[in-house]
Amino acid sequence: MSKKHFNQYEQEQLANNPYVLRVSEKSITYADEFKRAFIDQYVLGRTPREIFETSGFQVEILGMKRIEQSADRWKKAYEKDGIIGLADSRKEAALRPLKQHLSPEEIITRQDAKIKLLEAQLAYVKKLDRNERRLLANGKSLSPSDRFNLIQKAVQQGLGRMTRYLCQLLDVSRSGYYNYLRSADKRQERTLVDEKAGALIKKAFHRRGYKKGSRSIKMTLENEYDTCYNLKRIRRLMNKFNLVCPHRKPNPYRLMAKATQEHHTLPNELKRDFKKGIPGLVLLTDITYLPYGKLQTAYLSTILDSSTGEVLAQNLSNSLQLPLATRTIKLLMKQRRLKLHKDVFIHSDQGSHYTSPTYQKLLKRKGIGQSMSRRGNCWDNAPQESFFGHMKDHVKSRECTTLAELQREINRYIRYYNHHRYQWGLKKMTPVQYRNHLLSVS
Repeated sequence: MSKKHFNQYEQEQLANNPYVLRVSEKSITYADEFKRAFIDQYVLGRTPREIFETSGFQVEILGMKRIEQSADRWKKAYEKDGIIGLADSRKEAALRPLKQHLSPEEIITRQDAKIKLLEAQLAYVKKLDRNERRLLANGKSLSPSDRFNLIQKAVQQGLGRMTRYLCQLLDVSRSGYYNYLRSADKRQERTLVDEKAGALIKKAFHRRGYKKGSRSIKMTLENEYDTCYNLKRIRRLMNKFNLVCPHRKPNPYRLMAKATQEHHTLPNELKRDFKKGIPGLVLLTDITYLPYGKLQTAYLSTILDSSTGEVLAQNLSNSLQLPLATRTIKLLMKQRRLKLHKDVFIHSDQGSHYTSPTYQKLLKRKGIGQSMSRRGNCWDNAPQESFFGHMKDHVKSRECTTLAELQREINRYIRYYNHHRYQWGLKKMTPVQYRNHLLSVS
């Protein structure tokens, strides 16, 4: 059975395909670009039918026999002469050229010209193969704009007629590539704007010596630089300029061992209602460890105001014994920054310090109530745990050689935390500003 003929409608459909150079009633001429793409995909294991269909051809119009014959012909040509064998060497007219008798000089001249042509084609193929491998290796994990930049460089290196193929190779659209070329001036202008904004964000990022996240940067810009950027812009520029905020790490250690039977736990009176809106009413306390020097460990006990997050008292010691917690209470009573509420109570976990009869008697003597988290539930004291996590991100205790040096670093951070660290949940104020705000409206 002979190959099917194309009617007028089928010829028009085929002529609209960019991979078709010419089409008549009996024959069709494919572009060399399609032949090369066919071989590349065939080597990867795709069938001829799949390759033709994904390239925009309708199998019902072409017929499977014509597809199989074309595929067989191109495979043999590629195996024999490589990519050069896929080039269409036929004349524009279908008639056979007349044989001419050439002189020896003309034969030599034609052979020299053919050799030069083959050398030029071979050099082109080598260059194309090298650029293809480079583009594929570099373009797999890049953004579209970076892929467009790779294509532009390849075109500037002599592949100007391969734009369509290069766009297909890197899976981007030609229209997007040409729009990328037209918008070069706008990109340059946007880059200058980003650099100006990025310089300001870098200042806020390193402000007062502590690295910050996007929300802290936003509040710092608004309060100290009179500049308002939205969070998306700040995060984009942080990513662009590689500004990475310290990330909190989970504590790998268990809670302290529970007390003996003489110790007593108390119910959870707070029930995670941290934001009472009344400074000095609910206090949070806990103890954390800080390694320093050569295999030495210090222990820090703090008391926070639950409503404002302000650190009201802190005690650093080399000992984990009970005086670490009791001295913190005494320091709290000596502070004059905030007058405690008449119904004040302190919330903690069920650690041995806080279940101790000595500690509980001290609180009763000072007129302070007591509440405890449920067993093994750190979320019941979340603000206090959060403070320790942020502090450890910034205070590098292992770099301190002495306890006095570590104390200075902690004092410096707590001063920054209370007076200069803006917080999103405190109406973009610092803890001290928010405490004064609550007192002014009460």
